[in-house]
Amino acid sequence: RAPHRSYYYAMGLTDEQIHRPFVGVVSIVVLWSLLSATVAPDLPSPLRSWEESKRYILDPFFKEGEMNQGIGRLAYYSLIRVAQGYFLAILIGTPLGFLLGLSRNFTQAFDPLIQILRPISPLAWLPLGLILFQRSEPAALFTIAVCAMWPTVINTAVGVRNINQDYLNVGRVLRLSRWQMLTKIIIPATIPYLFTGYRLSLGIAWLVIVAAEMLTGAVGVGGFLWQEYNSLVYSHIILAIVTIGLIGYILDRLMAM
Repeated sequence: RAPHRSYYYAMGLTDEQIHRPFVGVVSIVVLWSLLSATVAPDLPSPLRSWEESKRYILDPFFKEGEMNQGIGRLAYYSLIRVAQGYFLAILIGTPLGFLLGLSRNFTQAFDPLIQILRPISPLAWLPLGLILFQRSEPAALFTIAVCAMWPTVINTAVGVRNINQDYLNVGRVLRLSRWQMLTKIIIPATIPYLFTGYRLSLGIAWLVIVAAEMLTGAVGVGGFLWQEYNSLVYSHIILAIVTIGLIGYILDRLMAM
């Protein structure tokens, strides 16, 4: 490979990985421009969106009121809520998944209930959280935890059930205690499944916090999006959507690493 390209190749990037995402982004911007100029006149063009939103990007931590803040500060508020709710989700979901994987009786008793609760929308959990806690902040954390823990529960249980039987037989031959079996064999063998569950749970936690902030009006990216929609500032809606997508992508990449 050519020496002047060594930086990109050192990062593990090929020509296709560098150029194709750029082509994709340019294509979306062109389509956006065409839509705003033809079939959707209320949709601000890319240039207009930049002009009306650049202060929130170039000065991301300014504050002139509860909702009139830079996009970096708003994202920080949302990420703090996500972190709290997410860690609560994996704190509950991880042992629950191990119990489902290890105990047939526990699975028979609680798996039907889990399958009923799992598909319930965050829009349904949030009102229940408001009834239970009477405040929006703990209600949002409750909603994140309940919605985000299911991928961790299910992937952990599947990982435990798929442990190679030879590993368990070796543990029995060595007369390992239950605790040693758990810490030396079961948990290490389940880690790939466990982190797949954590990755999926993180993505759901980010989705839920945006919906929760929109419904409760809490300060954050979701609350900012809903306020700008009510104010008919469409360029700021696009700014919030792009911010939500970029942060979700970064969180997913970090968990993948």
